[in-house]
Amino acid sequence: MISLDNLTVSYGGWTLFDNISFLINPKDRIGLVGRNGAGKTTLINLLMRFYEIGGGTILLDGVDTRSLSRAGLRQAFGMVLQDTWLFEGTIAENIAYGKPDASREEIIAAAKAARADFFIRTLPKGYDTVLGSDAETISAGQRQLLTIARVMLCDPAILILDEATSSVDTRTEMEISLAMNTLMKGRTSFVIAHRLSTIVDADLILVMQNGTIIEQGNHKRLLESGGAYAELYNSQFA
Repeated sequence: MISLDNLTVSYGGWTLFDNISFLINPKDRIGLVGRNGAGKTTLINLLMRFYEIGGGTILLDGVDTRSLSRAGLRQAFGMVLQDTWLFEGTIAENIAYGKPDASREEIIAAAKAARADFFIRTLPKGYDTVLGSDAETISAGQRQLLTIARVMLCDPAILILDEATSSVDTRTEMEISLAMNTLMKGRTSFVIAHRLSTIVDADLILVMQNGTIIEQGNHKRLLESGGAYAELYNSQFA
């Protein structure tokens, strides 16, 4: 369970967050919605203690996150972002980045769960194929599937997902979406939503504006309320 209570954050004389409060139950899927600069990424940075809070508390299973080491706290999180990061090394080494002692069997199982095993086996050296620092020998969608496999292998309790299907073809987008749905099963997930169609099944949607949650609820309730979320949703599907 994750609880934010009267969270306040200021920086350089500016108030970034003002009395933010909400409760997340285990295994809930949370959609974060808002225009650029609304505070979605800042909220994620606060959860992972990249930023420190000025007032209020963030509790993880009843424990104040400030009492945890940063390394210990971040082990609970897995992230899949729009911008993929792979390093110069084999595909197996890249998948095992967060768990370097993983066996080959564990690496392959994670790749299969992430729907990456098929394309890996088509490469000349399979899992021992060496990627350059820019990983240009594989497509953008394939790079994203490898980052999903990396998170699968680490098996975190909490996920942070920034829509990862930009600039890929339709078939690859479907593969990534299926892999991410598998990844989210049984885990608490925060989804930064650019396309609102990706969060219509979320348990809770937080609509943010200027560091404040201006609406919260599920998709149906927010549409019926006719507020900011309904305006954003209807503008995308007009």
